[in-house]
Amino acid sequence: MSLQTLTAPILLRDRLDYWAHKRPDADAIVFGDASYTWAQWRPRILQLTDALRLAGIKRGDRILTFDQNHLAITELTLAASALGAGTVVGNFRLAPSQLSYILADSAPKIVFYGAELHGILQAANAETPLPRTIVIGGENDEYEPFLATGSAEADGAAEGGDDVVPEDTVLVMYTSGTTGKPKGVELTHRGVNAHSELANIGFGLTPEDVNMVAMPMFHVGGSCYLLIGVHAGATTILLREPTGPAMIQSILQGATHAFLVPAVFQAVLAAGPEAAAVFGRLKRLGYGSSPMPLPLLEKSLQAWPNTELAHVFGMTEMSGIGTMLQGSDHTHPPRPQVLQSVGRALPGFEVRITDPMTGEVLPTGVTGEIQVRGEQNMKGYLNRPEDTAAVFTPDGFLRSGDLGHLDEDGYIYVVDRLKDMIISGGENIYSPEVENVLMAHPDVVEGIIMGVPDPKWVETVKAVVVREPGSTVSQEEIIAFCREHLAHYQCPTSVDFVDELPRNATGKVLKRELREPYWRGHERRI
Repeated sequence: MSLQTLTAPILLRDRLDYWAHKRPDADAIVFGDASYTWAQWRPRILQLTDALRLAGIKRGDRILTFDQNHLAITELTLAASALGAGTVVGNFRLAPSQLSYILADSAPKIVFYGAELHGILQAANAETPLPRTIVIGGENDEYEPFLATGSAEADGAAEGGDDVVPEDTVLVMYTSGTTGKPKGVELTHRGVNAHSELANIGFGLTPEDVNMVAMPMFHVGGSCYLLIGVHAGATTILLREPTGPAMIQSILQGATHAFLVPAVFQAVLAAGPEAAAVFGRLKRLGYGSSPMPLPLLEKSLQAWPNTELAHVFGMTEMSGIGTMLQGSDHTHPPRPQVLQSVGRALPGFEVRITDPMTGEVLPTGVTGEIQVRGEQNMKGYLNRPEDTAAVFTPDGFLRSGDLGHLDEDGYIYVVDRLKDMIISGGENIYSPEVENVLMAHPDVVEGIIMGVPDPKWVETVKAVVVREPGSTVSQEEIIAFCREHLAHYQCPTSVDFVDELPRNATGKVLKRELREPYWRGHERRI
């Protein structure tokens, strides 16, 4: 295979092949005590590809990984993709019944699982019989012996039979289920490669950089973010868990880039000036996956003046991100409100705003549903043709389910999830606007709003707040503070105080879980 062909990747593994030719002795990936150069890592993937082929994996099949972040997940993704097979990356925090659902839905031929998760897997087995299982790590590790059954010289991809095409599925990532039953999102060679190419325009990874991957790999912010680094030829440091000490150690070892959720920003800044100073060594720090309150962003900009921040907007169905607020937009915004945007569409990616009911394209400044189109969009939902048809428009745009608007310069403002918008007395209330005000209160660590039933207004605004330790701020004081900065109809009419907000594994607040007790017994669920 020529270097010219490898430069323009067609299949997922092409960039691994390219860097093994171009920079064989440079570090490719580090995971714990394991470290491989490109020339060392490529033969492992070839060997694993052949091992999967010998185990009967072929084009159109699926394997499943069920573990915390581990080198094996990426290796299996790259190896299986060369056979035309897809890797289902399971959420290691799933309860047995949830895992059973994903096993039944995705029907993997082999399950690779972390040794410490054996009990959960066996409990799931009671509901859904397991296929062949291979344990990763622990005293009885089966992964390395399985890999050793293949031959790097054979290259299972070449022996695998059917030709692999760019439209074949490489990853199946299950949606978080914050708004309903999880759906398996099928991502392709073409889509993931397109995402890596476009996303790196903003992240700016080079072969001289070191990319810290701390997000969980069952999320696109983990698996697909890692693949951006592979695409760019950067060294990847993969963390088992995103703990403070592990991230700090990685940065001290030379990490230059990272992608984190706003909740981690909050935790780092709360840990004190020494921890914040270490994160200030990063060249670029991306954030997304959940809203960034403006007060927290302002604190971050002040704490890390030499680090370029990049705010991204995306979803699993996009293979990751589709828009970016660049570093220069943070430090020299054309106008202050741009800091509350998610930036502009990446080159080659289209964004439009439409009426959620009619599909009519709306003019600049008018709020509607954000729709996106580009090569990186998913193939569809696994086993759900009706859901797939419903989420795509006839002209190929993906309905995001997010509400927002565009300004005259193309900056995109996400104002709420379509299902999270509160309608009180006929007035639309968008959560982030109110939540930014809540976060500005000096005694509030975190705050969200949600709609709860109201006999007069159909629904009204309730705030759920985490107070600063030792604070005795009252419901009345929170409501009065909001009324100083917002129209009365936007303000909470009641406040619940909690020790912490329920979140999924990627940091998103589970508003559905908070709303459920209030809407139980009502015909309408918001």
